Amino acid sequence: MTYMNERALSQYEKVGVRGSITDADPHAIIQVLMQGILERIGRAKIALSRGNIAAKANLLPETVRIVDALRAHLDLEKGGEIAANLDALYDYMSRRLIDANSFNDVSALDEVSHLLTEIKSAWDAIGPTR
Repeated sequence: MTYMNERALSQYEKVGVRGSITDADPHAIIQVLMQGILERIGRAKIALSRGNIAAKANLLPETVRIVDALRAHLDLEKGGEIAANLDALYDYMSRRLIDANSFNDVSALDEVSHLLTEIKSAWDAIGPTR
């Protein structure tokens, strides 16, 4: 397992995303992390709609940690402008998730979900690099 896979696996386990990624390629790990973000946003929206602020307050910090893990694994040197743009976008998404948590802002959750869905669609389309 590569160093990136080990670090991603560690972050993956910390935030409770389910499934086995021990032998997954980096592309698949990123897909799973992105899916974990989208699922947590969906669960946070449901929690908010039900007035379950405690559940929302537990879900969104986990979600921020996953976004931050994606950001931490960007190779800004090799990735050039694309990596730099993703870095800025992940930073923005983290801040919007913090806003959503602080102000119970469903529109911020919708915005992050939309942005990440666009990124995930592109990521899914490129396929693994093996």
